[in-house]
Amino acid sequence: MKFIDNKKSWENVSFGDLVVKKEEKERDAHAAGYTKFLKVEHFDKGSLHIKRWGLIGEDELPPTFYKVFRKGQLLYPTRNPHLQRAALAEFDGICGEKTLTLEPLADKVLPSFLPFLMQSSLFIAHTTNFIVGSTNPHVRWRDVAKLKFKLPPLPEQKRLADLLWSLDETIGAYWELVYKLKNEFQVTLEDSIKKPISPSSWLGDFVKIEKGLTYGSDDYGDKKSGNILINLKCFEKFGGFNKEGIKFYIGEYSEKHKLYKNDLIIANTDITRNGDVAGFPVLVPDFGDEIVLFTMDVSKLVIKNKSMLGAYLFYLLRTQWAHWYMYAHSPGTTVLHLDLSSVPKLPIPKVSLDEQRHIINKLQAVENGIQKYKDLILIIEQYQKQLINQIFG
Repeated sequence: MKFIDNKKSWENVSFGDLVVKKEEKERDAHAAGYTKFLKVEHFDKGSLHIKRWGLIGEDELPPTFYKVFRKGQLLYPTRNPHLQRAALAEFDGICGEKTLTLEPLADKVLPSFLPFLMQSSLFIAHTTNFIVGSTNPHVRWRDVAKLKFKLPPLPEQKRLADLLWSLDETIGAYWELVYKLKNEFQVTLEDSIKKPISPSSWLGDFVKIEKGLTYGSDDYGDKKSGNILINLKCFEKFGGFNKEGIKFYIGEYSEKHKLYKNDLIIANTDITRNGDVAGFPVLVPDFGDEIVLFTMDVSKLVIKNKSMLGAYLFYLLRTQWAHWYMYAHSPGTTVLHLDLSSVPKLPIPKVSLDEQRHIINKLQAVENGIQKYKDLILIIEQYQKQLINQIFG
C-alpha cells in the first residue's frame, strides 16, 4: 500500500543538522530535585514511550548516570543499536553517559515528526552498520549524525505526524484493553481454581516429571545442522514462550528428551528476583515436523492420570497460590533453583472432569478476547511501520 505520492519537494538533509546534542550534567541528581532515572532496560524495543524508570533516592543510581535529559528530547542509547531502542522523553530525568540526548531544531523539523525516523528501517540499518566495539558494541554520535534522508515541508510533516501519532494512540488504547482483560483473566482464574483448604490430592497423583538432556557448548549447532533446543531463555516472565531464545543442538539424545506440540513444560532455574519464571507453565508451540528437544533446566510435566485434563493443569499452574508454592521451594540467592522433588507435593483441588471442562472454556473465552486485540495491534503496527518506511525510505 502506497501512502506517499512523490517526494520531489522534499529536502535532502542529514540527521545531525536537525538536532542539537545536549550535554547537560548533574552530579548530585537527588539534591537537584530529580526523581527518575533511565537505564537501557527501561527502553522498550520499537516504542517511543517510557513506561518504566528507576527512582532516585530509592533505587541504586549507577556512578556514570549524571546526564540530564529534558521533556521533549529524543533519547537514544548508543549501546547495542540493533535492539532498536529510542524514546521521546515525557519528563525530566537522569540517564547514563552513553545515552544521546537530542533536541530537535523546531525551525527545521517538527519535534512531533522526527521521533518516527528512529523507528524506520533506514535508521536501524544505518546505526547497526556503524557498530564499533566487540565487548561493548555501540554506535558513535558522529556516525548517527551522518544519516541522510528526505525531509518533507513542515505542513506535510504535520499531516504525517498527526497520522502516525493517531496510530500510536490507537495501539496504546488497545494495549490498555489487553492489560484490563489480562487482569480480568487473572481474577477469573483465581476464582475458578482455588487453593484447597484441606488437601485431599497432590500434583504427583496426576503428573510425572521428566527432566531434559545434559549438554555442553560443543553440542551447539545452527538452524541448518541442529535440532531445536528449548532452554531457559525460551521462558518469558509469567509463562510466555520466547522463540528468540531457541538454540540448536547437534549432540545425542533419546526419545524421552523430545517435545511435541502442547506439551507442558516448566523452568527449573530462574534468575529473576521474584521467581517470575520458575514453575510457570509453558505450552510447546507447533514446530511442525522438526525435532524439538529440551535441556536439563527444563522439565516436562506428563499427565499419568486420566482424571486430569492438560488444559486444566496449564491453568492451575498459572494461579498465584501455585506460583508462590513453586517460589517457596526455589532456594538460591542470585539464581533460584526449583526443588523438583517438591513439585509432586503441591496440594491441588479435586475437581471433576466436567467442572474442569467448564473452567477451561470460561478461561479460554477470556484469552481468546485478549488474542483478538493482540491481533488488531499487530495489524495496526504493521500499517504504521509501512507508513514510516515509506516516509523515510
